[in-house]
This record gives sequence, C-alpha cells and structure tokens, in this order.
Amino acid sequence: MVASDINTFEHPVLLFDGVCNLCNTSVQFIIDKDPESKFNFASLQSDIGGELLKQFNLSNEQLDSVVLIKNDKAYTRSSAALQVLRTLGGAWSLLYGLIIIPKPIRDIIYDWVAKNRYKWFGKQESCWLPTPDLRARFLDN
Repeated sequence: MVASDINTFEHPVLLFDGVCNLCNTSVQFIIDKDPESKFNFASLQSDIGGELLKQFNLSNEQLDSVVLIKNDKAYTRSSAALQVLRTLGGAWSLLYGLIIIPKPIRDIIYDWVAKNRYKWFGKQESCWLPTPDLRARFLDN
C-alpha cells in the first residue's frame, strides 16, 4: 500500500519514531488498549511514513512528533495524542477534555517531553518489530 491509497485506509494511522523507546512503549500501550484494532501504525522512518508526511505537507526532518492520520486529516504533537485517546474510547476518551487547554500550551509540554525522550527513555538501534500476530496492523512491513 502506498500513501496515495490513504483514502482506502479503514483505520486511523499513527506514525511514530521507530527508534524511540517512549514511542514504542506508547504504540504497545495503544495496541493493548485497542482490542478492536482501530489503529494501524507506521514508523516515521519508513517509506510509507515518509510518503504520508509528504502527502500532508509535513517535514520528514522533524521526527519529534507522533502524527495521526484520521479522516483524511493529519494531527501532530499534543493534538495527535489527544485524538488517539479519544479514539481508544472508554475512560481514555475522558482525557480528550484536555483539548480545552490552548494548543500552544499543550505543545510546549509535548515538545519538552519530545526533546528529552531519548535522554529519559533511551533509543533503539533499529525500529521495533511487531510480533507476527500484530504485523498486519503495521503498514511498513
């Protein structure tokens, strides 16, 4: 599947930093809290991740944000994280209420964590590989 097929994606696509331990742990958290398999995933470093970034006029030089492609729209930084929680549903969707905090303030906090994520959580030498059961949910296989 190529990025031009974005309209054929059944589910939101979460682009994440594939070498970031915090990002990989977050993806695993989402998978665990998403028994209905609402999300698909791709690393920002992958070919399809780069194509999707380009399609939505986002720089592939900036790998410090998750990007959520949902309903033909790209969400970044704190907005992406809040949209993920909203889509997970249940009690997690209550955290979407944080959207009332102005985006510049939310993104200052997001950027602070993103800037320090490798220092605090570490970095992998290569992208995390999903188990065979989860492989179908990852678009960059």
